[in-house]
Amino acid sequence: MSTRIPSLNWLRVFEAAARTESFARAATQLNMSAAAVSQQVKALETQLGTPLFHRHAHAVTLTEAGRAYLPSVQQSLLMLETATTGLFGQSREQRLFVQSVLLFAHGVLAGGLPGFQAAFPNINLALSTGNMVADFANQFTDVQVVFGNPSLFGTEGDLLIGETLYPMARPDIAARIRDSQDLFDHTLIEVSTHRASWPHLFQELRLSHAGARYFFADNSLMAAELARQGVGIALARAPASDAAMQAAGLVPCLPDLTAPGQEAYHLIYPDKTSLRPAARTFRDWLLDHVRSLRAEPAIGH
Repeated sequence: MSTRIPSLNWLRVFEAAARTESFARAATQLNMSAAAVSQQVKALETQLGTPLFHRHAHAVTLTEAGRAYLPSVQQSLLMLETATTGLFGQSREQRLFVQSVLLFAHGVLAGGLPGFQAAFPNINLALSTGNMVADFANQFTDVQVVFGNPSLFGTEGDLLIGETLYPMARPDIAARIRDSQDLFDHTLIEVSTHRASWPHLFQELRLSHAGARYFFADNSLMAAELARQGVGIALARAPASDAAMQAAGLVPCLPDLTAPGQEAYHLIYPDKTSLRPAARTFRDWLLDHVRSLRAEPAIGH
């Protein structure tokens, strides 16, 4: 009886190509040629009887079948690596898969990861990002950083950090904001994926916002860039948005116009007792890292 279990090497090549969205980058990681990566992916697709990638000029993207297959492949490879390490000694590197909300990854994780890598050089961290609940479904990860109701994402977790909201704009625009009513002379850039946005800020400050004009974006990085271009006024979500707002050259419009957000970031995992060593190390480091952030004042305040 013939087996349909693919070659382990094919699966390793598929995982690297799916993660990097590039046969060339996968080849570099695996010390192979891009042609060899393409050939092995094609062999896997032939055995499975279905395409796993859409081929583009300079990149590849997963088909529906490829997206469905990837989490099982990643989990199987990781389980094999963990079993091998446990039976035959420490491997040179420990793989760690982390998924995070984009703004947290950009504004909190990115600044801390050089220190994490220096402290734990044997942990090879793969970071992916998302924005919506659906982005976090059917993905294999050791831990996830999510925003909002943690019960939508996992069974156990840790509260990381909340957010403080306040308006930010280019210096020339911010200089024209003398009181809260002046905000309504400008377009307000609204991030539609957040529950706590401009209406929440106005409600907290007991301001009527009947005449507000909004421009909708789907993430705070885009909102910061739109504000830099003069489209309107962005809403800071400190401290996670600090890096984006600073990079865009934005400044607070009014120093005392702030409100606490309604939700927070959480670190999520299926079961604390079953976390692999690399994931436990990352959890401990991240909890320390966000504690240090909570001790720092927000930019401009």
